[in-house]
Amino acid sequence: MATSNTLETTAKRFGLTEVSPRNSNSNCVDIVFVHGLHGHPYHTWKSKENKIFWPAELLPSVIEQENARILLYGYDADIASFTDGASKDKIHNHAEQLVAVLYADRRKRDANEHPIIFVAHSLGGLIVKRALIHSREVSGNHTIHLRSIYISTYGILFLGTPHKGSDVSKWCSRLEDICGATLPSSSINTQQYPISVLKANNETLQNIDRQFAQLSDRYHIFYFHEGKPTNIDGSWQYIVDEESASPNTADVERATIQQPHAHMCQFESKSAPGFDLVAEAIGRYAVEALELISSRWKNEHSERRRGQHIQAEELLRGTVHDMFQESSNLDDQAINYKKSSILIPSYSDTRSESQPKRHYIVERQRVKDFLGREDELRKILLHFSTGSTQQPNVLVLYALGGQGKSQIALEYCQRWREQYRGIFWVNASSEELALESYAQIARALKNDPSAKFGEETN
Repeated sequence: MATSNTLETTAKRFGLTEVSPRNSNSNCVDIVFVHGLHGHPYHTWKSKENKIFWPAELLPSVIEQENARILLYGYDADIASFTDGASKDKIHNHAEQLVAVLYADRRKRDANEHPIIFVAHSLGGLIVKRALIHSREVSGNHTIHLRSIYISTYGILFLGTPHKGSDVSKWCSRLEDICGATLPSSSINTQQYPISVLKANNETLQNIDRQFAQLSDRYHIFYFHEGKPTNIDGSWQYIVDEESASPNTADVERATIQQPHAHMCQFESKSAPGFDLVAEAIGRYAVEALELISSRWKNEHSERRRGQHIQAEELLRGTVHDMFQESSNLDDQAINYKKSSILIPSYSDTRSESQPKRHYIVERQRVKDFLGREDELRKILLHFSTGSTQQPNVLVLYALGGQGKSQIALEYCQRWREQYRGIFWVNASSEELALESYAQIARALKNDPSAKFGEETN
């Protein structure tokens, strides 16, 4: 585990830093800390009193350390990154980046289905909320993997996050106060990064709370609000008041941390105000998350398979019938199809526009030096040459494992590929791979204007 002194110099300003690595435990939970405006992945959480960095020095001894991996997330937290001013980045951009970076880190560690617990301070909570909204919305074939963050998240601890954003003018004032509470006034260039630009930023200030409300029921949420005001130019104010930091939402936990806004995320000891509440909640979530997140992933995989079934059936309606039976064992299923789904128009670079298109989708590789089996190949050719043209012409090639069935089939496909308008190879080694094969066939046929399903083909 990284020490506090080491992290002060090695914590990444942007991206993820691992504080407490997971061991070989397959049920590991990821605890992700996200700082707020003008924050830092290390300094935001370090006590100003005695320099204690509690995620590394206090938390691991309280929670079940062997079952958790602690991560710090850093991003551009300057005021411009939350506005439409001099920076192109906005909360949505930060949210997309958080999802992408967290997915990549978990993917390379084979941890995509591990539970996630977020600990967010101030406006970092808005990034977490927007990240989960974004992760839920992705659905394309090339982005669906990003849903893993939405599915895997179990709980969120919001420390002083301003959730209510309907009053834009009040938000602007709050943002000025937050900057004043976390940075010296000399470091804020309000002429270059005017706070007033937030008045036009309706997406960040008005919609996040409403959008997150549609999915918040699936998460365990703990709202913490500041218990002490902050001195702003001689005036004592609550940066994020209780109404905004702990909204009256059903079935959530709420508590006060008796510290000003900037210090409510810093604990100098285990007896510091609020530490026991925060640490207990993290530990409890880490234990409870395992079973629920595992169940969610089972449901997710089932829904994805169901979606693949529906997609393939819709695209090949009238061409392929009863492709998928209720049994998951495809080896025992009979797949009924019309001949036109196998022998479909191709594929010559010299063909005229009137010539039909050919399809050859065979992903398996045949051996370079194929020898023998000529008798079997002639029998296969004879079978398909003399079979009925009115009914599906099916041939079953069977033998013990390792006898060369696949290579005979591949050799036949290669030798006589020009005799057919289409040849497709279905990988039936698992249901998921078979579904992907049919989806690939469906995409090819859908984009082929020369394919006329249901008609006699050669």
